[in-house]
Amino acid sequence: MADPQSYRPNNLPTDPGVYRFFDKDEKVIYVGKAKNIKNRLNTYFGNNLQIKTRRMVNTAVRVDWTIVNSEVEALQLEFTWIKQYNPDFNVQFKDDKSYPHLAIDLISEFPRLFISRAKKVAGVKYFGPYSHAWALRSTFETLIKIYPVRTCSESNFKSAVRSKRQCLLGDIGRCAAPCVGWVTPQEHKKLANDLVRFLEKSPEEIATRIEEEMGIASAAQEYEKAAKLRDQLDAINKAFESTDRFLNENIDADVLAIHEEITHAALSQFTIVAGRITGSRSWVVDRANLLEDEAIIAAMCGKVYGENKPPAEILVDLLPQDSSVLEQWLTVQRGKNVSLSQPVRGEKLELVQMVKRNAHQTLIQYLSKRANDAAVSGSALAEIAEQLELAELPLRIECFDISNIQGTSMVASMVVFEDGQPKKSDYRRFSIADDAGFDDTRAMAHVITRRFKRYLDEKDIDVVEAAVQGAQRPKFAYPPQLVVVDGGKPQVNAAAKALRELGITNVALCGLAKRLEEVWLPNNSEPIIFPRHSEALYLLQKVRDEAHRFAINFHRSKRSKIMLESLLDEVDGLGEVRRKSLLTHFGSVTALKKATSEELAAVPGIGIKMAKTIMEQVNNQGVALNIDMQSGEILDA
Repeated sequence: MADPQSYRPNNLPTDPGVYRFFDKDEKVIYVGKAKNIKNRLNTYFGNNLQIKTRRMVNTAVRVDWTIVNSEVEALQLEFTWIKQYNPDFNVQFKDDKSYPHLAIDLISEFPRLFISRAKKVAGVKYFGPYSHAWALRSTFETLIKIYPVRTCSESNFKSAVRSKRQCLLGDIGRCAAPCVGWVTPQEHKKLANDLVRFLEKSPEEIATRIEEEMGIASAAQEYEKAAKLRDQLDAINKAFESTDRFLNENIDADVLAIHEEITHAALSQFTIVAGRITGSRSWVVDRANLLEDEAIIAAMCGKVYGENKPPAEILVDLLPQDSSVLEQWLTVQRGKNVSLSQPVRGEKLELVQMVKRNAHQTLIQYLSKRANDAAVSGSALAEIAEQLELAELPLRIECFDISNIQGTSMVASMVVFEDGQPKKSDYRRFSIADDAGFDDTRAMAHVITRRFKRYLDEKDIDVVEAAVQGAQRPKFAYPPQLVVVDGGKPQVNAAAKALRELGITNVALCGLAKRLEEVWLPNNSEPIIFPRHSEALYLLQKVRDEAHRFAINFHRSKRSKIMLESLLDEVDGLGEVRRKSLLTHFGSVTALKKATSEELAAVPGIGIKMAKTIMEQVNNQGVALNIDMQSGEILDA
């Protein structure tokens, strides 16, 4: 990597402009804009850079810049260069497939309706994009029933004109057949304009006009025409009966929202026309190389509206810092004023929140597919091995977590991940005696000792021979390449001491502290800080969170059982055998409180009389103790 000071520029201008960082292969790796080139570029050569910015600056070997007249011009040039160079450290949009649009060629003498994935052409009216092609095809079929505008290619149209014979669509009423003069060019043009108005505005206006024309045709005894208009009206009603407007019909806007996670972010765009959602689109952004101060919304606007004309209003869930400059650029792109705003209340805020939920679902789907990607898991494991300086990839990771309330009802969990995926059949739970007054560190040492004593006892067992003899498969015979404990320096050192005392030196160990997500190694005075958006940190957090979830569930179960035992101890005439039956059957205070006398009587050894006694005394104790039945906590009166 290059020393940034070796290419730090001098005599920088104070004008607005755009700058580019290049790597050793002369590839542009980052493009940025600035109101003041000198002030902005100097920030990249300081000592307190954030992790990814430092990585970018160290990867680069030179930087150049271009002066422009205003911030708006700088923003325009930045978007142009990002599109041209696709730099690694700028926002990278994934899943950017070509979404289909519904298009109407209005400049032709005989306008044509068609589906397009190509770049937009002047004079063609586009609607969408549509995220599902099947939905667009269904809409297309419905529309040509209502408005039989021609849909054939130019060559087919000219062939029909020469042969003076309409195609099948004309025969079945799906085309007005202007090619053979069934309608005049003016009538066909009017049909196309009506279709545009139908897609742009409320269908109620079109329906009202058709009803009037149908009445006129009926009064003139043009029954065939009236019947066609009636069928057209029915088609309009059916087209919108399942997509009725749920927003104010005056809302015409694009809505942009982002949902961010540790390693990725998802962006969604909804297009609203006359209160109806007419199109939606989503992207996923990998944050691995994304600089810490990059504005994703601004980059999204540059991508979406770099070629497409923006609407008059754009709603976002969070305004970028340079929103005023971005708004000016959008206005230039549209040729008219564009409002960029962040709603704070009302229907528009609810709409933004809905789009944000859509972005969240997009990210969930993407990450769920990605979680099973061996290449992703492999890169995360490789990064963990590199950061922790392990001798081999941690193909088996075991994570331990302690759960208790003020040192009571203490339990521990062990979860196992193999090849980056959970292996639930190897999960284990540990109950820890409270008599010694264990704290987290002593409890951690206790559990590590128990787990690895079993390893020492079972590691020499021949698994095949044990299976032949019908013996139980050893559960702790496989050592992990990495042990992760939930906690910081004290917990890690306690676990390391337990391993040392057992003579185990071939197992790597680290701890993950929740507060700052620091990774601690045994006897190190300083933690290791993983890049915030790295796949390695994401995997470690996933392992730690799974161990915490597993421990909490066990702890709640144990605590509920203890509270139930405490209550049953006070019931007159209830012996040990009956208490065990009730504990086995119900398991918690909450379940017992919800039971009817008949359900209690059905437990072996209880009967109707004892069931009534139990219900009366347990309920009285519950009131006297003021117990929270969800947590088992004894509350103040």
